[in-house]
Amino acid sequence: MADGLETVRAGALTTVQDLGRAGYAHLGVPRSGALDPAAHRLANRLVGNPETAATLETTLTGCAVRVLRPAVAVVTGAPCPVSVDGCPAAWGQPVRLPAGAVLDVGTATHGVRSYVAFAGGVDAEPVLGSRATDLLSGLGPAPLTDGSVLRLGAPHPEDRPPTADTAPWAAPPDELVLPVVPGPRDDWFAPEGLRTLRTAGYRVSAASNRIGLRLEGPALARAREGELASEGMPLGAIQVPPEGRPVIFLADHPTTGGYPVIGVVPADALGAAAQAPPGTPVRFTPAAP
Repeated sequence: MADGLETVRAGALTTVQDLGRAGYAHLGVPRSGALDPAAHRLANRLVGNPETAATLETTLTGCAVRVLRPAVAVVTGAPCPVSVDGCPAAWGQPVRLPAGAVLDVGTATHGVRSYVAFAGGVDAEPVLGSRATDLLSGLGPAPLTDGSVLRLGAPHPEDRPPTADTAPWAAPPDELVLPVVPGPRDDWFAPEGLRTLRTAGYRVSAASNRIGLRLEGPALARAREGELASEGMPLGAIQVPPEGRPVIFLADHPTTGGYPVIGVVPADALGAAAQAPPGTPVRFTPAAP
């Protein structure tokens, strides 16, 4: 694999991600894919890739990789210090890497997940049409470990990565405000439970992951006891387990579940949720009609 990447430091969790494997929920396979699709798409554009190319998604502590051939790379998503062979490099701007250079993506200074794109994309073996790592089903390449090696695809000869454009970044707000479409099982909750969802403050739990954003805060009072037979679960579903605290389903979520869903957060709001670090205040608001 002389044309790929060698992992020097895997970080807390670094996975290969693209836009996911849509269309397999009926087989129990989640969509998976980048939790912050906008940051993933932007990284690919900055190095001349199609938006479907695979990137590396880091979590909080970044990662470091050695390129085994000359490459062009960029880091977007959560801002972080970037260096090449120990020398500072620009975040959000393409950088040329000579063969053998170590690209170090440091700990996020804001947000949670950074995206590392390479011209030509990460060339992992596709599974069901996607290179995405799915932590729930185990499909796709394994999360990076120290010493693991990945292939890189060949950049298109006509592509010319920008040299001056920089990735925009808006610092996460002090409070994450998420729109909610009610139902389909909001009738399983007492009026005071529905009111709590609309008015109470929550915080992002450290137990959150690619499967779901777990929240700490007041329990939602139920009007009905027992549980449902398993039914389909969409991306963004706010499922309420027996202890009453909401869980917002993210890209690696199960495709079915038996706990009632009090509402659904639209997909275009989930990128901000994926970048909310533990302790971030969360509030729900009705989605615009």
